[in-house]
Amino acid sequence: MNLQTLYNSLDPTSISKLFAFYELYPDTDLGKDALKRVWDLIYLHKDKGDKTPVSIKLPDLDIGAMIALINKQPYEKETNITLKQLDQIEKISSHLKNRTLKGYGVLEKEEVMKLSSDEIDLARALLLYQYEASEDPIYEVRKYEANLDLMALQILARLSKDATDLEKIHAINHFIFHEMKFRFPPHSLWAKDIDIYTFLPSVIDNRQGVCLGVSILYLALAQRIDVPLEIITPPGHIYVRYKDGDTIINIETTARGVNTPSDMYLGINTKLLHERSLKEVVGMAFVNQASVMLHRKDYDTAVSLYEKAMPFTPDDDLIKLLLGITYLMQYENEKAEDLFKQIAGKTFIDAVHEETIPMDYLSGNATVDAIEAVFTPVDETRDSILQKQKILLSCLEECPKFRAGQLQLAVSWLQLGRGKEALEALKKCYELDKKDPTMNYYLTVLSLQRLQYQEAWNFLTHTKEILSSNNHNPKMLKSLEYQLRCVYPNPIHKICN
Repeated sequence: MNLQTLYNSLDPTSISKLFAFYELYPDTDLGKDALKRVWDLIYLHKDKGDKTPVSIKLPDLDIGAMIALINKQPYEKETNITLKQLDQIEKISSHLKNRTLKGYGVLEKEEVMKLSSDEIDLARALLLYQYEASEDPIYEVRKYEANLDLMALQILARLSKDATDLEKIHAINHFIFHEMKFRFPPHSLWAKDIDIYTFLPSVIDNRQGVCLGVSILYLALAQRIDVPLEIITPPGHIYVRYKDGDTIINIETTARGVNTPSDMYLGINTKLLHERSLKEVVGMAFVNQASVMLHRKDYDTAVSLYEKAMPFTPDDDLIKLLLGITYLMQYENEKAEDLFKQIAGKTFIDAVHEETIPMDYLSGNATVDAIEAVFTPVDETRDSILQKQKILLSCLEECPKFRAGQLQLAVSWLQLGRGKEALEALKKCYELDKKDPTMNYYLTVLSLQRLQYQEAWNFLTHTKEILSSNNHNPKMLKSLEYQLRCVYPNPIHKICN
């Protein structure tokens, strides 16, 4: 292949490939053309008055370091980069939009707390906290910011100066999920180390991340190329959303950025999608890590992390619940009770039914051991399920009215494929709390599976009544009613609208 053919085969919008070509053939006309093309791409989104002639950029710019940082593979060792190289990358990235944020200039994590949410630079805030114990925290922060800057420059290189927000979103999706191939990690990995797949540096280094980890990466890039995004948190999940009037684009970061319909995120007990601020996202990173420590029974670390999260999300009832439970595990009963009293009998912002653990504990229907049993993790083995079930049965002898415990017992029977026992356990739950829509839904499903059609209709009708009073009519309930009507039409009941 001659040099012209090789040059013609290059992606004309790939900064790293054009840089690499120049590095190999710096003294050729084609090599110089490749370099000029790079500067044209980098400067495309700069103001005219901010463009520095190419001639003064060389030979100072370390092109090799930039290529290594952009093209680093997950299996490669950490890329060493000098302060001079960081200065160079920051200089050519100075026009990125996040530079206008007050949060980009903070050097201490304490300064982050003083910022309003619209002043937060998400990457800087999270990196400052992650590397607070590092020997040189600012160097570590700058190193990963340089990586993000180069990613943003590459994304912008494929966009016109007047690109729309939707074009920018498409470009981010293509770069992250197709060019760089960021992926959701296998269950066997993230189930044990979800905290690793949440942290921004780990996500960048491994090109793998759970929903929060990849969403943070997405938001950090969006801040750099000026795309306004919202952060949405269904229970146990997070994704990012673009909204402009009636136009809504849900960006599912665990599925290569596909636009998932909003109603797919709504469940029986989830009636709305909770929007978060960037400041809350900082707190959520601590919550993810803390929840891992809670399952590992490292309660001291979990408390420390939940307490770090609280100032970022002071009104988050879920964090109050989790911190209160962790205090109980430490036998800090007074602290736990103070938090539980704030949320006892309260329905969380996105839910239909109240959270039951605080009230059950305060009313004496749940002991510390019983609550700990509910949070006992299981893996994919039958033995772990049986072990948790044994603990639950023992605790429920002492706390038969503990609603979360009874529900977990029913779930364990379902995990074992024992539908009859699961149905019996759920009926006990139902007697304790007939207004729980999730319980009614499960009872409908199991009754249908066991051909108890009239009971299924009764539970389905009750579910609909509860949800209707909350102006909630989820798609999954409509689907269940359709299935029931197919096998047991009942004219007494009207089909869901």
